[in-house]
Amino acid sequence: MDALLEKQYDIMDVSLLAGKIMLESGAETYRVEDTMMRIALSYGIEESHSFVTPTGIMFSIETEEPTKTKLMRISSRTTDLYKVSAVNAISRRISAGELTVSQAYKELKTIQKAPMFFSFFVQVAAAASTSGCFVILLKGSWDNVLPAMLAGALAYFLVLKVAEIVPTMFFSEFIAALAGGTAAYFLFRLGLGSDLDRIIVGTLIPLVPGLLITNAVRDLMAGHFLSGLAKGAEALLTALAIGTGIAVVMTLI
Repeated sequence: MDALLEKQYDIMDVSLLAGKIMLESGAETYRVEDTMMRIALSYGIEESHSFVTPTGIMFSIETEEPTKTKLMRISSRTTDLYKVSAVNAISRRISAGELTVSQAYKELKTIQKAPMFFSFFVQVAAAASTSGCFVILLKGSWDNVLPAMLAGALAYFLVLKVAEIVPTMFFSEFIAALAGGTAAYFLFRLGLGSDLDRIIVGTLIPLVPGLLITNAVRDLMAGHFLSGLAKGAEALLTALAIGTGIAVVMTLI
């Protein structure tokens, strides 16, 4: 009986690790809960319960023997949809009976320890490209693309670096918006670009919490009101930090 209980706890650990990786990588709350329960079901746990919020996961299983409810704290979140996809692939292999509990745990640990799928340089380059493309989408002229790309790259570079140094939420977005707006203004004054408004908007686009807003709406539609409201509040505060940074720049100039 002790061996059976130990196996059940191992299944819980696998489910919790899968949920943690997904939640830290930007997955929706309902997707995390569904994946955890599917993994448990695939290993013979007929009934399980999961409760997921942006900052924690609680998971329990219903068996004949009493089991513990396990809690896992989520202290940091980012956007890495590659890891979400990788965990989903592991979940499908578990459902197909291709992985034992220990094998699944090892593969999930490998995914957890893996670095971001895209390197730091690629992320900054993608942000710069996004800033320049949004200037065109906003019907700006081509001479505004280069300054928007330069300022957008600087802003995204800072939002990544400052977050590593100062873990305080929203501070990195404020500093990035402040620096990006300042860079956009000085590039405009140097004659690079003819429309400061569109340059600034393009600069800020990579900082906008688009995935967070999308997940908040999807969680609300799925009935996860606590998680939806929490993510919506986080997105609102992030937008406020970005707006405050630009407001400071526009006030000083």
